[in-house]
Amino acid sequence: MVDNLRGALLSLAAFGAYATHDVVVKLLGETFTSFQIMFFSGLMGFPFVTMMLMGDRRDGTLIPAHPWWSALRSVAAVATGVMGFFAFSQLPMATCYAIFFAMPLLITLMAIPMLGEKVGMRRGIAVIAGLLGVLIVLRPGGGDGFSIGHLAALGAAVTGALTSVIVRKIGQRERSVVLMLYPMVLTFFAMGAIMPFVYVPMSVVDLGLTAVMAFLGMLGALGIIAAYRTAPAVIVAPMQYSQILWAALYGWLFFEESVDFYTAVGSAVIIASGIYIVLREGTPSVSQNRPVLESRSRMDTGTQPRISSWLKRFERPGDQS
Repeated sequence: MVDNLRGALLSLAAFGAYATHDVVVKLLGETFTSFQIMFFSGLMGFPFVTMMLMGDRRDGTLIPAHPWWSALRSVAAVATGVMGFFAFSQLPMATCYAIFFAMPLLITLMAIPMLGEKVGMRRGIAVIAGLLGVLIVLRPGGGDGFSIGHLAALGAAVTGALTSVIVRKIGQRERSVVLMLYPMVLTFFAMGAIMPFVYVPMSVVDLGLTAVMAFLGMLGALGIIAAYRTAPAVIVAPMQYSQILWAALYGWLFFEESVDFYTAVGSAVIIASGIYIVLREGTPSVSQNRPVLESRSRMDTGTQPRISSWLKRFERPGDQS
């Protein structure tokens, strides 16, 4: 019981760090494109990742066992980062999170053809309810209308879910270093190629903020690793939804944002369905793949390695991968 409480508190603190990271993304997004933010965020994060990779003493190469899946996952991760960072610059934080929270629903659906997952009636109803919640948030044809920011957030949820399912499909047979490095390298070169067309000079303060982003991302990741090593996934995973509270607070403090009625109702529906799916997957007789519970990262943006890859490095004997 004490371990469960400690794990829950660690994950709450970690997701608070992630939410603060996203505040910096939104602040920088007022001046710079998502391409530039991703480039410098990945650049600032490389020293942290390099230190981790230097500690990998196991024999092997950097050639992926599944090159096409690895390539698709890397492209999807970069697309997730570009669309997700852009969405933060266009939409209130709470709205972004509400749409991003559709990822577990999409993972459940994608796991059917890609992992051979069998989804029963209860989880199926939860997915349908969650998708209706997304429609409530988006409310096409009502309010301020469906904008390019909404489309970007929804696209990030789709590609983010895709990266998670691919990792679940190939992760047992790929080295952690491959899973870590390829999306980050692609981010660096792809964003670097775009940089001459979108670059806006950055002050020392702006560069410092990108370093803060990298630090908060690593801090959040280490917090999640500690949480998963302390408590089971069914305790830790639902804590991600606490980000909606941080989003409401930070949006009000820094951006004069408020959570409208439709976003609040839609978020509640999405969160309820997501938590139900997590709890159902925690029942061994329901799911052998556990695609949502085993997707331990936030959105894979290509600027930082996935939590699942880090966990494989820090596992204790007898831990589940």
